[in-house]
Amino acid sequence: MNPVSVIGAGLAGCEAAWQLAQAGIPVNLYEMKPERYTPAHKYQGFAELVCSNSLKAARIGSAAGMLKEEMRILGSLTMACAAKSSVGAGGALAVDRKLFSDLVTEQITSHPNIQVITGEVTQIPEGYVIIATGPLTSDDFADCIFQLVGGKRLSFYDAAAPIVTAESIDMEKAYFAARYGRGDADYINCGMNEQEYKAFYQELIHGEVAPLHEFDRRDFKVYEGCMPVEVMAKRGEDTLRFGPLKPVGLNHPETGQKYYAVLQLRKENTQGSMYNLVGFQTNLKFGEQKRIFSMIPGLENAEFVRYGVMHRNTFLDSPRLLDNHFRLKQNPRILFAGQITGVEGYVESAASGIYAGLTLANQLNHKSEITLPQDTMLGALSAYISNPMVEDFQPMGANMGILPPLTERIKNKQLRYETIAARGLESLHRCLEESV
Repeated sequence: MNPVSVIGAGLAGCEAAWQLAQAGIPVNLYEMKPERYTPAHKYQGFAELVCSNSLKAARIGSAAGMLKEEMRILGSLTMACAAKSSVGAGGALAVDRKLFSDLVTEQITSHPNIQVITGEVTQIPEGYVIIATGPLTSDDFADCIFQLVGGKRLSFYDAAAPIVTAESIDMEKAYFAARYGRGDADYINCGMNEQEYKAFYQELIHGEVAPLHEFDRRDFKVYEGCMPVEVMAKRGEDTLRFGPLKPVGLNHPETGQKYYAVLQLRKENTQGSMYNLVGFQTNLKFGEQKRIFSMIPGLENAEFVRYGVMHRNTFLDSPRLLDNHFRLKQNPRILFAGQITGVEGYVESAASGIYAGLTLANQLNHKSEITLPQDTMLGALSAYISNPMVEDFQPMGANMGILPPLTERIKNKQLRYETIAARGLESLHRCLEESV
């Protein structure tokens, strides 16, 4: 059997290579370190953690904890090495970065079915390939990828808007309406009076922004349509009222009340469990986003499933390009994994590598294909990045909002999340048992 080429020895690439190798499939794992490093990477080991040593919450009744348990069930290398390199972090799973990387590297390089090939890849190899080169894919290989997909790409210095859960929006204050009553009332609207707006405005323009990485500062450019809301606000007190907070045509449909400014929230998914803050791309620190945006009437207790971010990010327009097994629709011998697919975060990247590797291993071993249920976190993530109904595609991390709702209503949030996680894990076990 010809080896599968896996490009990139980050979390996703190592997990994909591990799944294939454990299934008896020979793998050529390509990694450009130590010959060449991205601007963010410094250590020569594989699966290097750059921004943080945290793999998020450990409890299963959380989105990240649920995903990590699914990964353990699927034979994750990341989870096995994290358990051996963990450090105290309260309710989170955090690791000693160097030890973690060394453990992953040792497991990969000692596996009899994996051959590591050092050096930058600039052309896509023949045969089956899993591309896991991350959000800092080298320019030459990025050009190669985007030629492959016909130039359809999202690759720039981006500012993304926050997303909140629908159930956390106070609909006693917010309301559904379409501007001037035209079309369906699909938007949730949060109205502000003059005093509320001016207080919000002052906090916004003085909010603390997140520092950019050196490589982001060096070449930073934001498209006008993605301008951070705090930057736009500094152009003048009324700028937002003529832009994303324009109140005209959005009177309250029941009371007729007119507002000084109105924030609109748009559905993020088909089931309407998540909404994004329209026009609120931002580089504010996460804590500042929570504090300042919660000043808006209706969002006082909003649950943020994704905060706004600004950084260099190379990722595919996956809903148009990939299926729910991370395969390239137009050329299924090529799969993608990791943040280049639009999953956001360490654990999510590793999990996507597991799924891509598992999919290809089953195919090459002539086993039945496993489609993960959408009530599992990994199944929901793969469905999200491949959903053609998602128009303005932005990266997404694990969160409870992408899972189908429970049939029963549970008010207690902790109990509700634990029930959702138990449902998903039971569904995963059943799926795997049926595939044997």
